[in-house]
Amino acid sequence: MFLDEFHSPAGERVCISAEQASRFAKGVVGDYNPIHNPDARRFCVPGDLLFALVLARFGLSQRMDFRFLNMVGDGTPLCFQEGEDGLIRVCDENGKCYLEVTRSGETTRDEAVVEAFTRCNVAFSGKNFPHYLKPLMEEKGVMFNPRRPLVIYDSMGFSLERLDALAPELALDRSSLEVNGKRGDCLLEFHIQSGGVSIGTGSKKLVVSGLCDYDPTSMDEIVTEFYRLKAAYEA
Repeated sequence: MFLDEFHSPAGERVCISAEQASRFAKGVVGDYNPIHNPDARRFCVPGDLLFALVLARFGLSQRMDFRFLNMVGDGTPLCFQEGEDGLIRVCDENGKCYLEVTRSGETTRDEAVVEAFTRCNVAFSGKNFPHYLKPLMEEKGVMFNPRRPLVIYDSMGFSLERLDALAPELALDRSSLEVNGKRGDCLLEFHIQSGGVSIGTGSKKLVVSGLCDYDPTSMDEIVTEFYRLKAAYEA
């Protein structure tokens, strides 16, 4: 499975090192959010990696909803389990829950289908910034703190009409940003298609913390640095 290099077994649990998480963020997602850098003061494992590991372990269901409850730190031993209530939970040794997943409908464990859907979903996430977030923040006249940018997942979900697509694609339908003081809630709504035919819909909700007034110069510097990091990594 393509996720093997991005986590390590620890008995019945799984550990994700900061280096593994950072490689997944940059190499698979195309996400250069500094919170995923191994040396980040507030480092956290990408929500997309937890999403991918859930699909790899439990399969892809027609309807799934993911709620991100806490940020996972470097090397935290994690347990992926399905409870009697039908909820899939990702928790640590002390019972602290980081992710809850509900699902319904049919489920496929076809590795090719699961990997294809995982890759297209996280590739969509790689466009969160600057593609989707920058124009929304500019429109609202706000931006994250350029010294301590914090953009994390609140939730995501999707509904699929079929589970046999080997080349699915996600395309943005609508995006919005609701500002509440220093916090912004960004909603990205998308449709899922395969071979030009619509096969489902979904959405992702992001939280942008520490909002301040929009500064075009600062934002241009952040975007320039994003593409510099991207080019350096790809080289």
